[in-house]
Amino acid sequence: MSTTGSTRPTHVSAARRRTVIDALRRGAVPESGLDLLATGLDRFEAALDAELEAVASGASVFKAVRGEYGSGKTFFTRWLGERAKRRNFAVAEIQVSENETPLHRLETVYRRLTERLTTSSFPPSALRPVVDAWFYALEEDALAAGATEEELPGEVEELLVARLAEVSRHAPSFATALRGYRAALAAGDEATAAAVLAWLGGQPHVAASARRAAGVRGDLDHFGALGFLQGLLTVLRDSGHAGLFVVLDEVETLQRVRSDARDKALNALRQLIDEVHSGRFPGLYLVITGTPAFYDGQQGVQRLAPLAQRLATDFTTDPRFDNPRAVQIRLPGFDQESLVGLGVTIRDLYAAGAAASERIGAVVDDAYVADLARAVGGALGGKVGVAPRLFLKKLVGDVLDRVDQFDDFDPRQHYRLTVASRELTDVERNLASGTSSADDVDLEL
Repeated sequence: MSTTGSTRPTHVSAARRRTVIDALRRGAVPESGLDLLATGLDRFEAALDAELEAVASGASVFKAVRGEYGSGKTFFTRWLGERAKRRNFAVAEIQVSENETPLHRLETVYRRLTERLTTSSFPPSALRPVVDAWFYALEEDALAAGATEEELPGEVEELLVARLAEVSRHAPSFATALRGYRAALAAGDEATAAAVLAWLGGQPHVAASARRAAGVRGDLDHFGALGFLQGLLTVLRDSGHAGLFVVLDEVETLQRVRSDARDKALNALRQLIDEVHSGRFPGLYLVITGTPAFYDGQQGVQRLAPLAQRLATDFTTDPRFDNPRAVQIRLPGFDQESLVGLGVTIRDLYAAGAAASERIGAVVDDAYVADLARAVGGALGGKVGVAPRLFLKKLVGDVLDRVDQFDDFDPRQHYRLTVASRELTDVERNLASGTSSADDVDLEL
């Protein structure tokens, strides 16, 4: 990601700044405030915003993001999720994994989606507020149509049937569960209402008594999950949301699972893409992330020819001419210049809220930021592209915090970069193995 063309807000609240800085100090991607850090994403903005607008108008979009480890895939999808949330989308980020969220079990993917569902007003899980807002909207529509208080329950039932008519063709139990939830609330039975809503969110092992009360049976299965997703989109739209933005992150982990599970997962992904493109899910913006090896290798997408055809994108040209409207887009990752630019951005953001802001700018000047970036890249075998996480963690936690708290701390005199194996990810550790010690990396000060 280039550091040119940044358009960050001029005024930043203390809370937003703290959220971002605290996450970087932990070596994590911030959950929010990513517009403060976004640099070089201008070339994607117009196309992605147009797609979000199309989804808000009833279309559906599938997007595949490719990039090496450390190229900023998680940052990119969270940045795009923030843009979606500002347009009143609901958002869910799901980590694909063999044990916790296997992609070939769509019922589990749907469950994780409802657990991670968030809106601009509610943190995860926002499923209950969304459902409650939907029933409120149905009541308002019924009253606006002239229903009296006595007629209201019956009119709401008619609206429920009408709004979920298409959904009920594929998953009739979705509407049944919503009726059961509302009936339990009306009866003052909070325990049953919560249990029915959990079942609606795909949770297994819901008490049989609650399922009987709602008139539903069994647990959600692979095929029912698609119908429930369709129902959730209808509820979101009718409760005032523009759509649903979903990220399936780290899909490349499919390459490490058993071959039978991998084949099922790839076919499930192909099925999802086809359903999105068929128009079954109006209001859905679905994004997956993966490494080039996943998209191009024989243990990934290329293993299933129909899936490879759907994701095929030409990346033979200069990255400057990549088409952001294509089904697959690539993140080129960081080089030394862009890493330094990001470090300068973080330093300035930190300094703007620090007591020693002037001293931070003087002691941690651009030259020092460049030297630290070079040293961290060297500690990772010269692979600058995977250095951002560790570089920002060191910059904030080891350098900026100390300059801010200790008047006599000078990183050129009192700090020497150290990188312990325990603070590295597996990818970073493999790259760092080419260097015997971080002490072997010279800071050119």
